[in-house]
Amino acid sequence: MSVQPKSYDRFEDYLAVERESRDEKYEYVAGQVYAMTGASFNHNLITSNLVRTLGNRLESGPCLVLANDMRLRIEAADACVYPDVMVLRDSPAFHDQRRDVLTNPVVVFEVISPSTEGYDRGSKFGFYRTLPSLRHYVLIAQDRLGVDVFTRQADGHWLLEAYDACPEAEVALAAIGCALPVSEIYANVDLTPLAGDQA
Repeated sequence: MSVQPKSYDRFEDYLAVERESRDEKYEYVAGQVYAMTGASFNHNLITSNLVRTLGNRLESGPCLVLANDMRLRIEAADACVYPDVMVLRDSPAFHDQRRDVLTNPVVVFEVISPSTEGYDRGSKFGFYRTLPSLRHYVLIAQDRLGVDVFTRQADGHWLLEAYDACPEAEVALAAIGCALPVSEIYANVDLTPLAGDQA
């Protein structure tokens, strides 16, 4: 992500411009906007695998799976972002009547690269932690086998469970009654290092 020179005094001003945009997407954090850059092949493949695998496992229940074109408003952090994948349980809650900005995911997935990992683990996770609905935050590496699941505990603390170098493992997401095989998340993903495979 790169900071754009324009800033906004209010979230609503950003949202009005973002809703009119046809070719570009921007995330908003406390008045600053950040351009969303194109993603790598591995990033897109992992995202597609997640949507398909989650959709198949959750199709008969109350959960909905959404991919990366849905905005998420995080009021407490004065932010609006585009998670790679979100899962909702029960009814969606929206920022307003336009129904294009969600506020209540129960699980958020981010596919990380070496260039985004620090932000996704740091500031962005800080934003997500302020969402009352969120129960799991899942980080998936695109350049190696690695899935980290942060789960909100009853006392508000977050517990990390790491799934590294074990394609036979199943990633447990208790809040949605679902387990995802690591092998399905990484289906057809070539983890051979490539120069410039960053986004």
